[in-house]
Amino acid sequence: MFITFEGSDGSGKTTQIHLLADHLKAAGRTVLTTREPGGTRIGDGIRQLLLDLAHTEMHARAETLLFNAARAQIVAEVIRPALAACQIVLCDRFDLSTFAYQGYGHLQDIAQLERLIAYATGGLRPDLTLYLDLPPEDGIRRNRGRADGDWNRLDAQELSFYQRVESGYRRLIAQQPQRWTVIDANRPRDEVHQDIIRAVQHKLPALARSRSK
Repeated sequence: MFITFEGSDGSGKTTQIHLLADHLKAAGRTVLTTREPGGTRIGDGIRQLLLDLAHTEMHARAETLLFNAARAQIVAEVIRPALAACQIVLCDRFDLSTFAYQGYGHLQDIAQLERLIAYATGGLRPDLTLYLDLPPEDGIRRNRGRADGDWNRLDAQELSFYQRVESGYRRLIAQQPQRWTVIDANRPRDEVHQDIIRAVQHKLPALARSRSK
């Protein structure tokens, strides 16, 4: 099973991935957690290029291509082998982040992105996408208040950019509601976690039935 987490920066994706992984492992499942961009040696190198505050001149098209280069590598090297080994893969961001951030946020052509993403992923799509819903203003506040102070190039956008991203996510959800489970992330961590567990438990039996046919 391939589960991806989407949402604005600061929505708690990383925390919730770790909580879900612990829950699934305690239930006897084999779980792999990973992230985009990154998750491989090549992907981590690309991640450094993307995050480096010195690269303020990076063009939106170059950014899009770098994200998808990292994606192609992690799909081939990590995700597909893990799925073939019957592991549950939890990924912090995947294809829909590109549509939301590079497509709607940076106003890149959506049709071109569809072709590029299909090429990078080889057609791989998640079984379940969890969208952690948080207003962009709250996400920015959480992000800037992080204890680690890990500020990077992708954090240095205006509020209007994140508002376009959120609007993009709304459009994506409306277009493909069957792909998404929307989780209210503006609540205590444990409440969010319980909703995620329920969403995954609902999906697992249905997935098992569909693959046994």
